Amino acid sequence: MPIDFHDTANRRTYSGREADASWRQALTGLTDPAGAVVVDVGCGGGSYTRAWHELGAASVIGVDFSEPILAEARAAHGQLPGVTFEAGEATATGLPDACADVVFERALIHHVADLVAVAAEAARVLRPGGTFFVQDRTPDDVALPGSADHPRGWLFEIFPRLLDVENARRPTGPAVMRALAAAGFGALTTTSLWEVRRRYADRENYLAELAQRTGRSILHELSDAELEHLVAELRGRLPEGPVVEQDRWTLWSGQLGVA
Repeated sequence: MPIDFHDTANRRTYSGREADASWRQALTGLTDPAGAVVVDVGCGGGSYTRAWHELGAASVIGVDFSEPILAEARAAHGQLPGVTFEAGEATATGLPDACADVVFERALIHHVADLVAVAAEAARVLRPGGTFFVQDRTPDDVALPGSADHPRGWLFEIFPRLLDVENARRPTGPAVMRALAAAGFGALTTTSLWEVRRRYADRENYLAELAQRTGRSILHELSDAELEHLVAELRGRLPEGPVVEQDRWTLWSGQLGVA
């Protein structure tokens, strides 16, 4: 069954990670966060909220609809100056009008049915000329084959029905672009980003995290027995030694009111 984000058992599922240098380089190549007010919608455990702070943002507001996950984010990152966390929805953040320079949404829109409403809320929160960044996977990103540094692709080879689940929920590039344009965003861009998700000391560290379904909502579609089978299969495919897990994402951006 799909992940229950409100279950306290899943409160740490998106905690304990750092935004990799691959992500930081991609975002700073597109915007200068220094002195900006950033809203991180769907912030989860706050890894990217913290990253925006470390990149020089004056203040960062993490927004999420899960109180248990927000509690973990506050405990890990709430002491940082200028960093706060608020409960809210992607389509109704509860934040004031025109309060932000950047709105960022990573791994969020595939959980939300109404892309236009999500983009409209970002437009409401942004100041004129502000930038909206959306990072997610399209069906083309999901379809990439598995490899030692992209083991996610093997999930769909081992359990083909998971690909149907992914394709049903993943947005297409044109659909995202249409939603941004409808909300008043211009200067639209689309780029591909290979982001290092995490670096593991060895194969068993990676597999232990996988067995807990940590940070991977798609694994909640598998039974415990199926998850055990997946771990065994990946143990046979991954080489011994360190694992550097990478995923390909699509990154969209648009500026409010800019043609």
